[in-house]
Amino acid sequence: MDFNTKLLGTSEEELRYAAGLLARGEIIGMPTETVYGLAADAENPRAVEKIFAAKGRPQDNPLIVHIADIGQLEEYAHSIPDIAYRLAEKFWPGPLTMVLPKKNIVPDITSAGLNTVGIRMPCHDAARSLIRLSGKALAAPSANLSGSPSPTEAAHVMADMRGRIPAVVDGGSCPVGVESTVISFKGDAVRILRPGFVSAEELSELADVICDRHITEAAAEGEKVLSPGMKYKHYSPKANVTIVDGSEAQFLDYVNHRGGDGVCAMIFGSEADGCMIPYITYGVTSEEQAANLFAVLRKLDDIESEQVYARMPSTDGVGLAVYNRLLRAAGFEVVRL
Repeated sequence: MDFNTKLLGTSEEELRYAAGLLARGEIIGMPTETVYGLAADAENPRAVEKIFAAKGRPQDNPLIVHIADIGQLEEYAHSIPDIAYRLAEKFWPGPLTMVLPKKNIVPDITSAGLNTVGIRMPCHDAARSLIRLSGKALAAPSANLSGSPSPTEAAHVMADMRGRIPAVVDGGSCPVGVESTVISFKGDAVRILRPGFVSAEELSELADVICDRHITEAAAEGEKVLSPGMKYKHYSPKANVTIVDGSEAQFLDYVNHRGGDGVCAMIFGSEADGCMIPYITYGVTSEEQAANLFAVLRKLDDIESEQVYARMPSTDGVGLAVYNRLLRAAGFEVVRL
């Protein structure tokens, strides 16, 4: 169905209108602190099916369920370990998703046929208001066409979803900029399935931490993964992206010898004076890089880049999340100098 997609604000009247759409089984663009989500009633299989159709998303890719308060956790999951409550106390509301055994109230289409479900409590006021006003937890993957960079502004959602969904709630730019950290549990240990703003270093203050190999390795053909975005080439602009791992001097020497039409560099900023080819800066600190990454990847399409050489970020703290997203944007193409 073709929609005349409405761009809504965050007034009570507009949020009630958006929540009414959700309650009637429609899907909308919803702001969160991480990225914009494409939200639907998590308990309604027909509504969730609309998410996959609008995104062009493979149905073996599970969706994260968003709740508004801790009391909802036991509505959708069982066998919740004590460590999960301790982590929720510290990091919720916020960009942490916990994968737990699901209750039957969660349809198979939401969990991609898995017997687990990822649950998080966003810290964006508009997101939690929409959950409360709609009366249901919301399944919400990123509100982009499948494979393209995730949206961190309402304009990005409109660019991808105009005509595909009835409304987008404009809650401003997403301050975090990369999707939530996704974890599962093995005894008292925490396994990071997808890195995000909540870092391994922060999690290790409460539990032993294991990093899943799919954070930096591609999944094999047909292999099941427990976290969205970890299987397919993802977050990718139209340009071919190559990560270049080396010192500043090595990086500059490499890219300066590869200039040409449609060639661009993604740099931290400090290299600007020495970069002899067109460049775009994606931030100096890991936090800046996380906030800017997806907008920069979209900007590469706007300037019609064909080949992009990206300076490799740090893999410490939130830098690991930036590297993880860049790896998928690059299809795991890394040049190590």
